[in-house]
Amino acid sequence: MFSVLECVVYQHDPRLVLIAALVCILGNICLFVVLNRSTFCVETRRRHWLVVAAIAQGVGVWATHFVAMLAYRGSMPIRFDMSLTLLSVAIAIGFFWCSFRLLGKAPTLRRSAAAAAIAAAGVGAMHSTGMASIIAPARVTIDHGTALVALLLCGLCFWASFAAFARTSGWRRVIAPATFGVLAVVILHFTAMSATTLVPDPTRGAALDAAGSREWLVPAIVFANLALIVLALFGSLIDRWLTDAHGLAEATLEALAITHDGRIVEVNHQLAALLGVSPGALIGSAPADWFVRLDGTPFAAPNGHSVEARLRSSVDEDQILEIATQTIEYRGRGCQVLAIRDLSDRKRAQRAIEHMASHDPLTDLANRAWFVHALDRAIAAREPFALLALDLDRFKAVNDIFGHAAGDDILCRVADLLRAAVRGDDVVARVGGDEFLIIQSAVSTPDDARRLASRILENLAVEMDVARDPMAVGISIGVALYPQDGDDAETLQRNADTALYRAKNNGRGGAAFFDQEMDAVARERRALEHDLRHAITRGELRLVFQPLVATAFGSIVGYEALLRWDHATRGEVPPDDFIPIAEDIGAIVQIGEWVLREACTIAAGWPENISVAVNVSTIQFQVPNLPAIVRDALDRAGLAAHRLELEITETAFLRNRQSALKALHEIRAMGVRVAMDDFGTGYSSLSNLKAFPFDKIKIDKSFVSSIDDDAAARSIVRAIIGLGRSFNMPIVAEGVETEAQRQMLLDEGCPQAQGFYFGRPEANPFAGALSDKTRSEG
Repeated sequence: MFSVLECVVYQHDPRLVLIAALVCILGNICLFVVLNRSTFCVETRRRHWLVVAAIAQGVGVWATHFVAMLAYRGSMPIRFDMSLTLLSVAIAIGFFWCSFRLLGKAPTLRRSAAAAAIAAAGVGAMHSTGMASIIAPARVTIDHGTALVALLLCGLCFWASFAAFARTSGWRRVIAPATFGVLAVVILHFTAMSATTLVPDPTRGAALDAAGSREWLVPAIVFANLALIVLALFGSLIDRWLTDAHGLAEATLEALAITHDGRIVEVNHQLAALLGVSPGALIGSAPADWFVRLDGTPFAAPNGHSVEARLRSSVDEDQILEIATQTIEYRGRGCQVLAIRDLSDRKRAQRAIEHMASHDPLTDLANRAWFVHALDRAIAAREPFALLALDLDRFKAVNDIFGHAAGDDILCRVADLLRAAVRGDDVVARVGGDEFLIIQSAVSTPDDARRLASRILENLAVEMDVARDPMAVGISIGVALYPQDGDDAETLQRNADTALYRAKNNGRGGAAFFDQEMDAVARERRALEHDLRHAITRGELRLVFQPLVATAFGSIVGYEALLRWDHATRGEVPPDDFIPIAEDIGAIVQIGEWVLREACTIAAGWPENISVAVNVSTIQFQVPNLPAIVRDALDRAGLAAHRLELEITETAFLRNRQSALKALHEIRAMGVRVAMDDFGTGYSSLSNLKAFPFDKIKIDKSFVSSIDDDAAARSIVRAIIGLGRSFNMPIVAEGVETEAQRQMLLDEGCPQAQGFYFGRPEANPFAGALSDKTRSEG
């Protein structure tokens, strides 16, 4: 036996050893030049350079190993198996590629250590495969302990190499990492070689005789490796020069073309993008093939100054190009540079600013300012026209339930519908949240306006079907005609609004024309609003109480307070007439507070087992101190909190759900009970029942009045009762007027009811009993 290490020291060709050293040094320098270049590239190009780096380093390490082995000139002849030799270089390339991918663009010490371990493993695997490729009359034995030490030393050197690459800059970022890289390869190679022993084996001589000559390997390996290194280094420099030069040309914001003898010889991508073609399609063509002057005459490149032009294929009137020229030397010949600047955006921006100043940004309809100007022009023309005032029905509820994004979508859909319904010379404007105005020109008779209103209503009914679309809205239209309904802008708009109000009162979803009767109605409403504001101070409001009974026994368990208005001259005004007005003008807040205090005061004189229910308007929930008002009413009257019941509708949750829930929880914490009124109508939501533990659910009287002969109504009542049972909430049926209705509700399991069948609303129901008690105590 003999040591391979001794052969390396004493029996090697020094020329090949120097070549192996040169290959190793150049290979590592090439590696870190390429890795350094990759850190400046975009991700796609960086991945390409990592492949080049892996190939360069893998082939370099492989070449170092085999040239050093081929330098051996011992007495024992050695050959190499071709397939294992090629496999060894593939192994080295694969491991180095994984190592460089893990190293990343900004290496850390931890990533450097992991990448070094992979690189060392790759060199070790390549070395082992290369040693296995030896064909000699001997057996190869390895000291695994020494081989492991070689692998660890190699990994430490690679870790130092990658760490130096991460921590240094400039030329040091190549020299220092390359030095440690050379040490890593040399240490592993010679340490692993010292762990290798060849044991002579005469039986392996036949394999040696079959192997070809090895002399061709030395020049082939050296030439292939040096060529690869030179190409990688040269490619890195050329890539940087070309990339930087191309980037400089592309960095300009202007489109550029270089012409020679009237033909385009070079362009940048900005020009290709402007023309909508590939750069190759422009080479060889003339500028006149693509541009024309603004006046339509053929384009000729200006000499030393700029001209305005547009694209030959463009139909955009806003497109304006400024083309300037400059003579330069390009590729050794005189050429002209055409710098093309697109001024289209500037003109479009100017138009956009003018448009934004006169149009609604959401719907792109005319805004109020533009509409006022258009209305003044229409009046000044002294030609008959119609003014249509439009307002969306149910829009506020839909907007609150489904959100502002859904509301904006509805407004845009309505705007498109209105645009499609009018003629080109008509004006459509959005002047408020869901308010629109239309100036219909050239109206010879009211029928022209009536046909437009009908067309709008019909188109909207097709576009938005309330029966199948929960976000569908309706529209109400008021019409005023010029000049018979007003000869100035203010009067026309006021009368169109009056007609719109009439259309809404007639059931919504329709159109109404202004007439003098409407004007009288509008004046009447304004007078009613005025009187309602003073109804409390004049003592015109009073409360009546309707009994709430147990369905099975008919015993009274409480009363609901109902508001009445006894007007000094009009007599009794129905609640359905004045309560909506009170909510519209905000007077309901003051009136609701009065009702609450009055009801508590009267109920304080009732028997302890009788409660009082008070309706609370949605508007009152907008008052932040509603819980304090309730507490003050109870304290002043001396009424126990559990005897007061507040009835609310689900609309209280629509505007500000969190604020409403907070107020309700505060009120319920006092001991006051809270009932959901008119359940089953409007936008009933189970989430409201889940969010707040109501004490009671009241079924709207519209269902109760129909349960005798309407199976659907009875099914709804049954479902609500079942729902209340599931939530453990008592159910109250409103509007019971017959024994048959009472019996049906009893059969369905409804525990409480109220209605004319049990008693009509009356003033304080215990006033007589209280008087008798007072007299007896006297």
